[in-house]
Amino acid sequence: MKAFSSHEVPPEYPFCFLVDPRGYLLAEVMIAIAIFSIGFAAVGSLILTTTGNNSNANILTQATLLAVETLENLKEETVQDLAAGVYSDANNPIDDRGNSGGIFNRSWVIDDPIGYDTARRVRVTVSWHRLGTGRAIELTSITRGDGT
Repeated sequence: MKAFSSHEVPPEYPFCFLVDPRGYLLAEVMIAIAIFSIGFAAVGSLILTTTGNNSNANILTQATLLAVETLENLKEETVQDLAAGVYSDANNPIDDRGNSGGIFNRSWVIDDPIGYDTARRVRVTVSWHRLGTGRAIELTSITRGDGT
């Protein structure tokens, strides 16, 4: 029987990669780096998407709170004080606290939905532009005035 050195492949095992283990650790390290790279890229993408979604949700919440605040203030008025028409905030564009200088535009429409001068429909719209995209929310309520 012929003796083979440690770096020769016996003829009965022509495709055996474990006969000469030199460089095997390098292959393991390269595969591990590739797997971790894919994992880190996925986590990075997840972080970017989550951050963007959180920012959008924050802006949507601020806009909703601005609309609710306006709607509640208008519902406190008497029906006679709520003249039908289209109105907009004098401070437009406004920030999340209603002060001038933000990204939001707030407007509202008041009309008489049934025609007997006993109730008013109030529609408050808050719109904004961010990253080249326009968005808006609209809240509608029917009020008899004095908070009801």
